[in-house]
Amino acid sequence: MYFQLERQQLIDAGLTDDQAANSLAALWTVTNNADKEHWNLRQQHLQRERAREAKEAEEHQRLRNEEEEAACLDDRKKNKMKYAPLVHGKVPSDPTILPAQYATRKLKAGDYCKLHYFTNRGLEDAKSASLVAEPDAMVMLPAADSLHSWVTAVAVKDPKAAPVIKDESLTWEDFNEAAPCMIAAMRLHDWPEDRVDMHIQFWYALQAHRWRHSPDQLKQRALLLYQSQQRRRWHQSLGSAQSWTLEELNNDLILEAREELFNEKQDKETRIVIQVSH
Repeated sequence: MYFQLERQQLIDAGLTDDQAANSLAALWTVTNNADKEHWNLRQQHLQRERAREAKEAEEHQRLRNEEEEAACLDDRKKNKMKYAPLVHGKVPSDPTILPAQYATRKLKAGDYCKLHYFTNRGLEDAKSASLVAEPDAMVMLPAADSLHSWVTAVAVKDPKAAPVIKDESLTWEDFNEAAPCMIAAMRLHDWPEDRVDMHIQFWYALQAHRWRHSPDQLKQRALLLYQSQQRRRWHQSLGSAQSWTLEELNNDLILEAREELFNEKQDKETRIVIQVSH
């Protein structure tokens, strides 16, 4: 029987049997209640600890997920080609147009770009450069918003690369090679269709001009000079109130272009005569 010794001690101390039993029962109740309270407090403490540990584990996992996502985004930015979406289809028979990265950056931004990069010679130079360029090299360039941004070195014009021929110095054969390639690149880089159509009509109008097949080479070259001058001017005028479109040729400016070429020819011949006479 529980508490027999304690009960006897209380009886020996002068309590009756009932008094001793009641005292022990009261003591047990108090002790038991205290133990239960202690146990309850301990369970609450354990629950709080488990909740805290679970929350810390959840926060740790969240931070880890964010770090992994950030690392993934950073990798996608640095290695865009690795994550470029696949376009399922048959291998094309026609050669893929891959201009220099410098030209690609210009077209993506909607900026002026020389036709040279889209001639057969320019595309071949780009192909050769892509085999030797360091893909991870980065350079800082100023942006349109006066800030600076890092771009790949291959997207910047290399001063040591093969010389780039100005539009006005191209041959008509070069022009005929470059124009359709640039139109395709414009569409590839999501130029607005009205701008693409404007260039198509502009270049077709030059091809259809009566000077295109003139025996006077200055007249033929005047069309190429006009193309170079006006396309560059059009890019410079974009966003201003004085902007215009290119498809309708300005014959007055074409005449001025021929006059400019004629004067250059005369000046060159005069300098040669002077040099010979001395």
